[in-house]
Amino acid sequence: MALWGGRFEKEMEPIMRRFNDSFAFDSRLYAADIDGSLAYASALSRAGLITEEELDLLCEGLEQVRAEFDDGSFEARPGDEDIHTAVERRLVELVGEAAEKIHTGRSRNDQVATDLRLYLLEEISSLSELLGALQAALAEQAETHLDVYMPGYTHLQQAQPILFSHWVMAYFWKFQRDYERLTEVTSRTNVCPLGAGALAGNPFEIDRMALAETLNFDSISENSLDAVSDRDFVVEFMSWAVLTQIHLSGWVEELIIWASSEFGFLEIDDAYATGSSLMPQKKNPDSLELIRGKSGRVVGHLVGLLTTLKGLPLAYNKDLQEDKEALFDVIDTLKIELPIATGIICTMKINAKRMAAMLNEEMLATDLADYLVREGVPFRKSHHLVGQAVLRAEELGVPLTELDLSEYQAIHTSFTESLYGILDMQESVKARAVEGGTAPQAVRNQIKKAKDIIKHL
Repeated sequence: MALWGGRFEKEMEPIMRRFNDSFAFDSRLYAADIDGSLAYASALSRAGLITEEELDLLCEGLEQVRAEFDDGSFEARPGDEDIHTAVERRLVELVGEAAEKIHTGRSRNDQVATDLRLYLLEEISSLSELLGALQAALAEQAETHLDVYMPGYTHLQQAQPILFSHWVMAYFWKFQRDYERLTEVTSRTNVCPLGAGALAGNPFEIDRMALAETLNFDSISENSLDAVSDRDFVVEFMSWAVLTQIHLSGWVEELIIWASSEFGFLEIDDAYATGSSLMPQKKNPDSLELIRGKSGRVVGHLVGLLTTLKGLPLAYNKDLQEDKEALFDVIDTLKIELPIATGIICTMKINAKRMAAMLNEEMLATDLADYLVREGVPFRKSHHLVGQAVLRAEELGVPLTELDLSEYQAIHTSFTESLYGILDMQESVKARAVEGGTAPQAVRNQIKKAKDIIKHL
């Protein structure tokens, strides 16, 4: 039976029904909808609106509906406009007239707002675990490869030598910020709108705080108009998802580059790669490319939702039905991406020799400038002088370590024989011992902090 329709004389046009109905996608909210209905039935009983016997019937019936959804035996009917209609329709079939009382004082407006928050809180918990697993895998890889040196890049041009572990840990901290942001989203999602009615509140002295406690919400919404119209928590979650997706996309972009024949820094495991239908030799990093490619849809869903919400008058509008498919797709995308990303980092093979072979002595130019600073030359001047030395070495076709001392001294007399001891990759890395730097001990400290964080995730 429809949840409305008494004042209508005509049936809805079939094409309008298809346009209006949402059961095809919001049926995944069934557990949250049933949990909310169980709590609301108890509230009706406490308010004296249903008897204890009716409460027992409703609870038994709702749990049977849940079991049918759980085992896949629930049979949808043409009139099941949405998950709320479907659950209530089946409940009426199971327990009769008592089921017709469960919507007393409740609107689908506060019902769906409650369902969506309950559902999202559950998904946030799952995503937090998946994100934590990725962070743990990154920290493990960093610890395993502490002795691997590689070129560090800016503008995708060789810049300074760093530890591979330092590069890995950069992404740990990006994902840690994502983890922290997700926790903040949780606090603002964990608010109970049930009892707000359609827009004006509940007239039956329903105890909203008891409802919130029953459903494990931290608090209740303070304004009924806001309660049914608020989708800030969905926007915040999707904003979190976009930034997490951007971090994933940047990370896999680098892995794609590092895995190319031109770089050869690492190899993606066969389990996360595909081949070519034409070229037998190909091993394509499709897992990485798909993660990168999903960025468009995740970003697009956020932009779409923001556009939907722009200018909506209070309180509820049917436009808000458009929040669910976008939200569900973003959740589904990240729930498959994060385990794949974890699998990639756990199984990829690192080519330390190739990374070391790609270290170019010009990357030590900054160390040479720092050397002059220690000799009393102002940095801006030392930067210019070392630039001249690099140019002279290029003209002679020799690396900086083989540029003759006379050539250095012709540029500036502060260059002495000791400069050659500075031109060493490991010494360069070791010198960056400041907290957060790439020196081995500094990276060990990062890993230690990361492991302490992981223990508490």
